[in-house]
Amino acid sequence: MFIDRARVFVKAGDGGDGMSSFRREKYVPNGGPSGGDGGQGADVILKADKNINTLVDFRYKRQFKAPKGGNGESANKHGRGAEDLIIPVPLGTVVKDEESGKVFCDLVHDGDTFIIAKGGRGGRGNARFLSSSNRAPTFAEKGEPGEERWLQLELKVLADVGLLGYPSVGKSSILRKVSKAQPEVAAYHFTTLTPVLGVVTLPGDRSFVLADIPGLIEGASEGVGLGHNFLRHVERTNILIHVLDVSGMEGRDSKVDFDAINDELRKYSEKLANKKQIVALNKIDLVFDDETIPNTKSYFEDKGYEVFLINALSGEGLPELMERAYYYVENYEPEVEATDDTVMYEAKPDTEFVITRGDDAAFYITGKRIERLVAMTNLDDDQSLRRFQRIWRFMELDNKLREKGCQEGDEVVIGEQRFTFRD
Repeated sequence: MFIDRARVFVKAGDGGDGMSSFRREKYVPNGGPSGGDGGQGADVILKADKNINTLVDFRYKRQFKAPKGGNGESANKHGRGAEDLIIPVPLGTVVKDEESGKVFCDLVHDGDTFIIAKGGRGGRGNARFLSSSNRAPTFAEKGEPGEERWLQLELKVLADVGLLGYPSVGKSSILRKVSKAQPEVAAYHFTTLTPVLGVVTLPGDRSFVLADIPGLIEGASEGVGLGHNFLRHVERTNILIHVLDVSGMEGRDSKVDFDAINDELRKYSEKLANKKQIVALNKIDLVFDDETIPNTKSYFEDKGYEVFLINALSGEGLPELMERAYYYVENYEPEVEATDDTVMYEAKPDTEFVITRGDDAAFYITGKRIERLVAMTNLDDDQSLRRFQRIWRFMELDNKLREKGCQEGDEVVIGEQRFTFRD
C-alpha cells in the first residue's frame, strides 16, 4: 500500500526530577544537601532510511513518545539521561508543523537525521540551591517537560526521470517495457493511482530511476482529478519525459494536451514548469495518414523540444529515448536557488509572557519562561513555593494581571496549573 501523507504526534521525554536529600556529616547544617540532578529527557529524531518506501507504518501508529530522564538520587547522584527515540522515515520525506505549516526538514539522503522534538533538561537537586543565605535548601526542581507537536509528513518520491502525461497515453506501458516494474495497464483512465518506480538498466552498467506519475488533467493544480495529490512527486525528478498520444484514437489533440499539462505545472510551481522536458510521441503504429506524425514532430521541434517517436507495446524507439534521458541525468546541473544576502533580524518581544482572557473567563499567562518555571516547580514544597512567589513578584505578574482586569478570586492559568488570584 502506497501512503504518501501522514499525521503524527511526537513527544520528547521529560527531564528527570531533581532529588531533595541530606547527608549526615558532622558540623554541616542538617547534614548538608546532597540531592542529585535529574537526567536529560530523550529527543525524538527522524532518520531517513532507504529500506522504507512509504509512510504506511504511520497509518497504524500515530503517536511517538520518548522516555523520561532518570530522577536524581541521594549522595549527589545524577539521574541517567534517556536514550533518544529514532523514527525511520522514507527518503524524500518533508516534515511540517501542523499548526504553523512551517517546514522543519527535508530528508533526502540515506542516514539524514533531524531532531524534531528536544527532550527536557533534568531538574536540579537541592544541592544546587545551596547558598550563603540558604544553608539547608529542602526543595528541588521537577524535570522540564519535553517538546511536543503534531506533524504533517509528506513523501515526494525520488526519481531521476518522470513520465508525464494525460491518463492512458502509455506511461505505464513504457515503464513495464524498459524496467522490471509491473504497473497495472488497462484500457481505462486512472489505472495508475500511485507513483510507480522502476530502474532502467542500460548497456555498460548504467542505470537511472524512472517514475510513472499518475495522469494529470486540467484543473489538477486546483485539486481536480488525481493529479493534485501527486504533483509534488514530479518536483523530485530531474528530467521529464512528456508522453503524448499522437494517434488521436480517443479524440484528443496532443498539442492541446501538452499545453494544458504544462499550464497545470506552471500554476503549481514555476520551477516545476521550467524542468527539462523530452517529448515522446506514442502509439505511432495507430497513425494511418502520412502527415500527422511529421506535422506534430515539427510543431514541438519548433518550440525547442527534442522529439522521439515510440511504440510502447513493441518497444520501438524506446532504447533511443532512454539513452537520451540518461544523457540528461548524467549532465544534470541543479538550479541555483535564489538567495538573498540581506540579513534579517527578528525583534525580541517586549515581554517574556502574554496575558489573555479565555472563554471560561480565566486569565491565561503564556510564555516559555513562565510555563517552564511552573512545570518545574514542586508546589507541594513550602520552600519551593516561596521561591516561585519571589520570581512571580520579580516578573511583576500581579501588576500585569491587574492591568488586564484581574480581580480577587479570578482564576489564573499557567500551563497545566490553575491558581486563584489574591489581591
